[in-house]
Parts: sequence; structure tokens; C-alpha cells
Amino acid sequence: MPIKQSTYTPPFYLTNGHTQTIYPTFFRKIKPDFDYRERLTTPDQDFIDVDWKKTGSKKCVILSHGLEGNSKKWYISAMTKHFNMHQFDVCAWNFRGCSGEPNLTLSTYHSGKTEDLDLVIQNALPKYDEIYLVGFSMGGNVSLKYIGEHSKDLNPKIKKCAVFSVPIDLYGSCLELNKTSNIVYMKTFLSELKEKLEAKQKLFPKDISLENYGNIKNFIDFDNTYTAPLNGFKDSADYCKKASSKQFISSIKIPTLLVNAKNDPFLSKTCYPVKECKDHKFVTLEMPKEGGHISFAQNGGIYYSEQRALEFFLEDS
Repeated sequence: MPIKQSTYTPPFYLTNGHTQTIYPTFFRKIKPDFDYRERLTTPDQDFIDVDWKKTGSKKCVILSHGLEGNSKKWYISAMTKHFNMHQFDVCAWNFRGCSGEPNLTLSTYHSGKTEDLDLVIQNALPKYDEIYLVGFSMGGNVSLKYIGEHSKDLNPKIKKCAVFSVPIDLYGSCLELNKTSNIVYMKTFLSELKEKLEAKQKLFPKDISLENYGNIKNFIDFDNTYTAPLNGFKDSADYCKKASSKQFISSIKIPTLLVNAKNDPFLSKTCYPVKECKDHKFVTLEMPKEGGHISFAQNGGIYYSEQRALEFFLEDS
């Protein structure tokens, strides 16, 4: 499929990638409105909490949130509301430890943990005729990796995938977020991750130490100290190499939309896979000049990400 020319333009008062990224967090208030929560037990005796909002449809959209996100985030609530309005059921799952209580195993959620998404999908499949995947940032990486690595055995009920603001090259994104201009984002993430580790340390005091957490300045440090050893990777480089979804794009065999804004402060140049998508039969790459990270704000109530995901899912393949 060709690289798609984007029609998105931001409101005039959002002038750069940072204001576009930050604006919805403070000014878009959409309360979560799920029908109920379901707890799934993982093969390693951990749990995943899944929130449902149903319309009685036989079509379901599975939403995957970003790093340190959860099903209560504005972008999940907004996407849920939009798809419900168009007669799709919605399943918004929380990564391990992101639903309000620490997970039970030493391992954590991470950008390459597709087995947890698979559990959510397998739980939904018997209930629906059609399944659609939507992922944001890290959740987008997990979604792309999943459909790429499962291309040969992907259930035919899984029809399409749409992802937004995806760090498909994790190492490149780490370097980008380490820039001085992104220090606020980095400090916020490291503070939130520390809270998660403090809760997990109470369960595993012999395996987790926060003694030198103050020396961690970026994601590479964090992944070397925690993500890699807690999840079976050699180090940060090994984790980034194996978990990045970019290498799986060529294997994708269902219609897929990847929307990465060119002014996204989280993304490096290596997160725009023009070469991989230029002649791809299934993946459409859209690179708006504006949009920031998980934003794509628009006047009128509906954001471009919601509009575009629904539009793509309703298109004839």
C-alpha cells in the first residue's frame, strides 16, 4: 500500500509537538464508563484486568494503552465512546500491574510482551465474529509485534489493526526521550515506574532493590537495571532489539494502519518505516506533520485518531 497523505491539521492554538502532546491530558476530560471488569489468569498464575463496554455487537475492538497507562486514560475512554457509538463492543485491557494493584509475578509488563495480548484476544474470540486491534504508543508496539509474529497462525476473526504514535524502534525512541527537550516526560515516567517498583518490592524484597534508583536517568538505565533482568533479557540493548516491532512489519498480513506524527517528541527518525511500508501489501503508513504523541486533537469533540481508526476499519479491504 502507498504511503498515505494525511489530512490532519491541529487546532491553531496548538503550535508544536509538545503543546499537542500535553493538551489532552489537561483539557480533554472523558470519564471511563465500562460495564464491568473481568480478571484473566495468565499461564504463569498472574492476572490481567480487562474492562468491557458492550453494545450487543458481534464486532469487538481491543484497546492497548501506552507506557504507564491504563484503561482510565482519556484516549482509551474517548476511543471506547467513539466505537460504542458506531456499534462496536470494546475490550480495554490493562497491562500487568497497571489496573490499580501490583501483579503477582516478578516479571513485569513491557513493550514486547505479546503473550498477554494473546490471552486477551483468545478470551474475546469465542464471543465475536470480528476482532479489531487498536494500540497507542507502547500498546501499538505490542499490537504490531503480535500480528507480525503471528502472521502464519493469526485467527481469521482478527480483521484489522490501527496503531498511533508507536515507538517501533525502542532504542531510537530511548535516545530521543533522553534529549534535554524531553526531560519532563522522562522524569514523569521514571517517577511513575518507581511507584510500581516500590509496590512490587514489597512482594519480592530479595529480588528488587531501589537503593540506587536515584542514579537512573533514562530508559536505558532503567531497562538495564529492571526491565531486562526481571523479564529474561541480557540487557537494555537485547530488550530493545527483541521487543521492537519494526522488524515484524514485513510479516504483517492483515490490513494495518500506522499513524506517527512527524513532530512526535517521543519518536526518532527510525520510527518512521517508509522503506518497510512503501510497497507493503497490508500496512498503510500515515505521517501527519503535526499531532504530537497520542494526541491528534481536533475541534468538535472527536479526535483524529478516533475518526481515522473507525474510518480504516469500515473501509473495504
